[in-house]
Amino acid sequence: MKAMLLYEPKPVDRRPLTLTEVPEPLPAASELLLRVEVCGVCRTDLHQVEGDIEMIVSPVIPGHQVIGVVEALGPTATRFAVGERVGVAWLQDTCRCCEFCSSQRENLCPQARFTGWSVNGGYAERAVVPEDYAYAVPPALPSDQAAPLMCAGIIGYRALRLSGVTSGQRLGLYGFGGSAHITIQVARHLGCEVFVVTRSPANRELALKLGAAWAGDSSETMPAKMHGSIIFAPAGSLVPTALDSLEKGGTVALAGIHMSPIPEMDYRRYLYDEKCVRSVANSTRRDGRELLELAHTIPVRTSVRSFPLHEANEALLALKTGAISGAAVLQIG
Repeated sequence: MKAMLLYEPKPVDRRPLTLTEVPEPLPAASELLLRVEVCGVCRTDLHQVEGDIEMIVSPVIPGHQVIGVVEALGPTATRFAVGERVGVAWLQDTCRCCEFCSSQRENLCPQARFTGWSVNGGYAERAVVPEDYAYAVPPALPSDQAAPLMCAGIIGYRALRLSGVTSGQRLGLYGFGGSAHITIQVARHLGCEVFVVTRSPANRELALKLGAAWAGDSSETMPAKMHGSIIFAPAGSLVPTALDSLEKGGTVALAGIHMSPIPEMDYRRYLYDEKCVRSVANSTRRDGRELLELAHTIPVRTSVRSFPLHEANEALLALKTGAISGAAVLQIG
């Protein structure tokens, strides 16, 4: 089968991914073998190929926003049938018995495996996944619309929950790419008023189209204090900016797996009044199930730009340079 392999991290303009013929994977006992239709291109993939996060398997097939059709079942797999369409997210597997797994915090499991990072992912024609960690995809949701939900959507949904913002309150979003343009749709459905900070004029326009009450860049002052905010951009310099615009008792959720250094802050100005800064680490299967149900109900519509598999480097480069408004996906099957 064809796959894009990462042998070593490099700047994305040096095309670190190589199109290669590799053996098809075989499903283990309780695994599914998928014929991949679409794989989303995530900012985490960009951090991975450029070395912002450590490489733990070499070579590896990246990609963790996978939509595919079940092609074969492992000997004990019974949850799905051949021909069904399923989704695969970042969380590939956990130990299921540690203190974190036993307390509904499987996203923190020390033995967790992650799709496209510690195991091969979806930048390929075939992929495998444990059946318990695959998601049923609503039939009415096209594959290219569903793929960005598998990470951008799920992480945005978890960050929204951890921000503590409820109906009628104000939510700030910093950065407006694949994740934020999904999160705003969920937040608006839940009755939140949304304010967006982004450098891109095209993304400000998209934010307003999706129901933002206000959209500006980081040099502008938000017109009101936020009850909670989410930082999607990997810029630590935005943390004091978001805290400065935060209402007393509010939370700033950091939704990225990588962030540049956070500058030193004056405690009284930025953190007093019981303000909270909270990181978002991975996600749980509950997050994924709830997000997919909401996405079907709302319904969420993702703005996508498609690339063929062999142009994965170009898709990542477009993501890095801000040429993507919404999300990028690889059309594979």
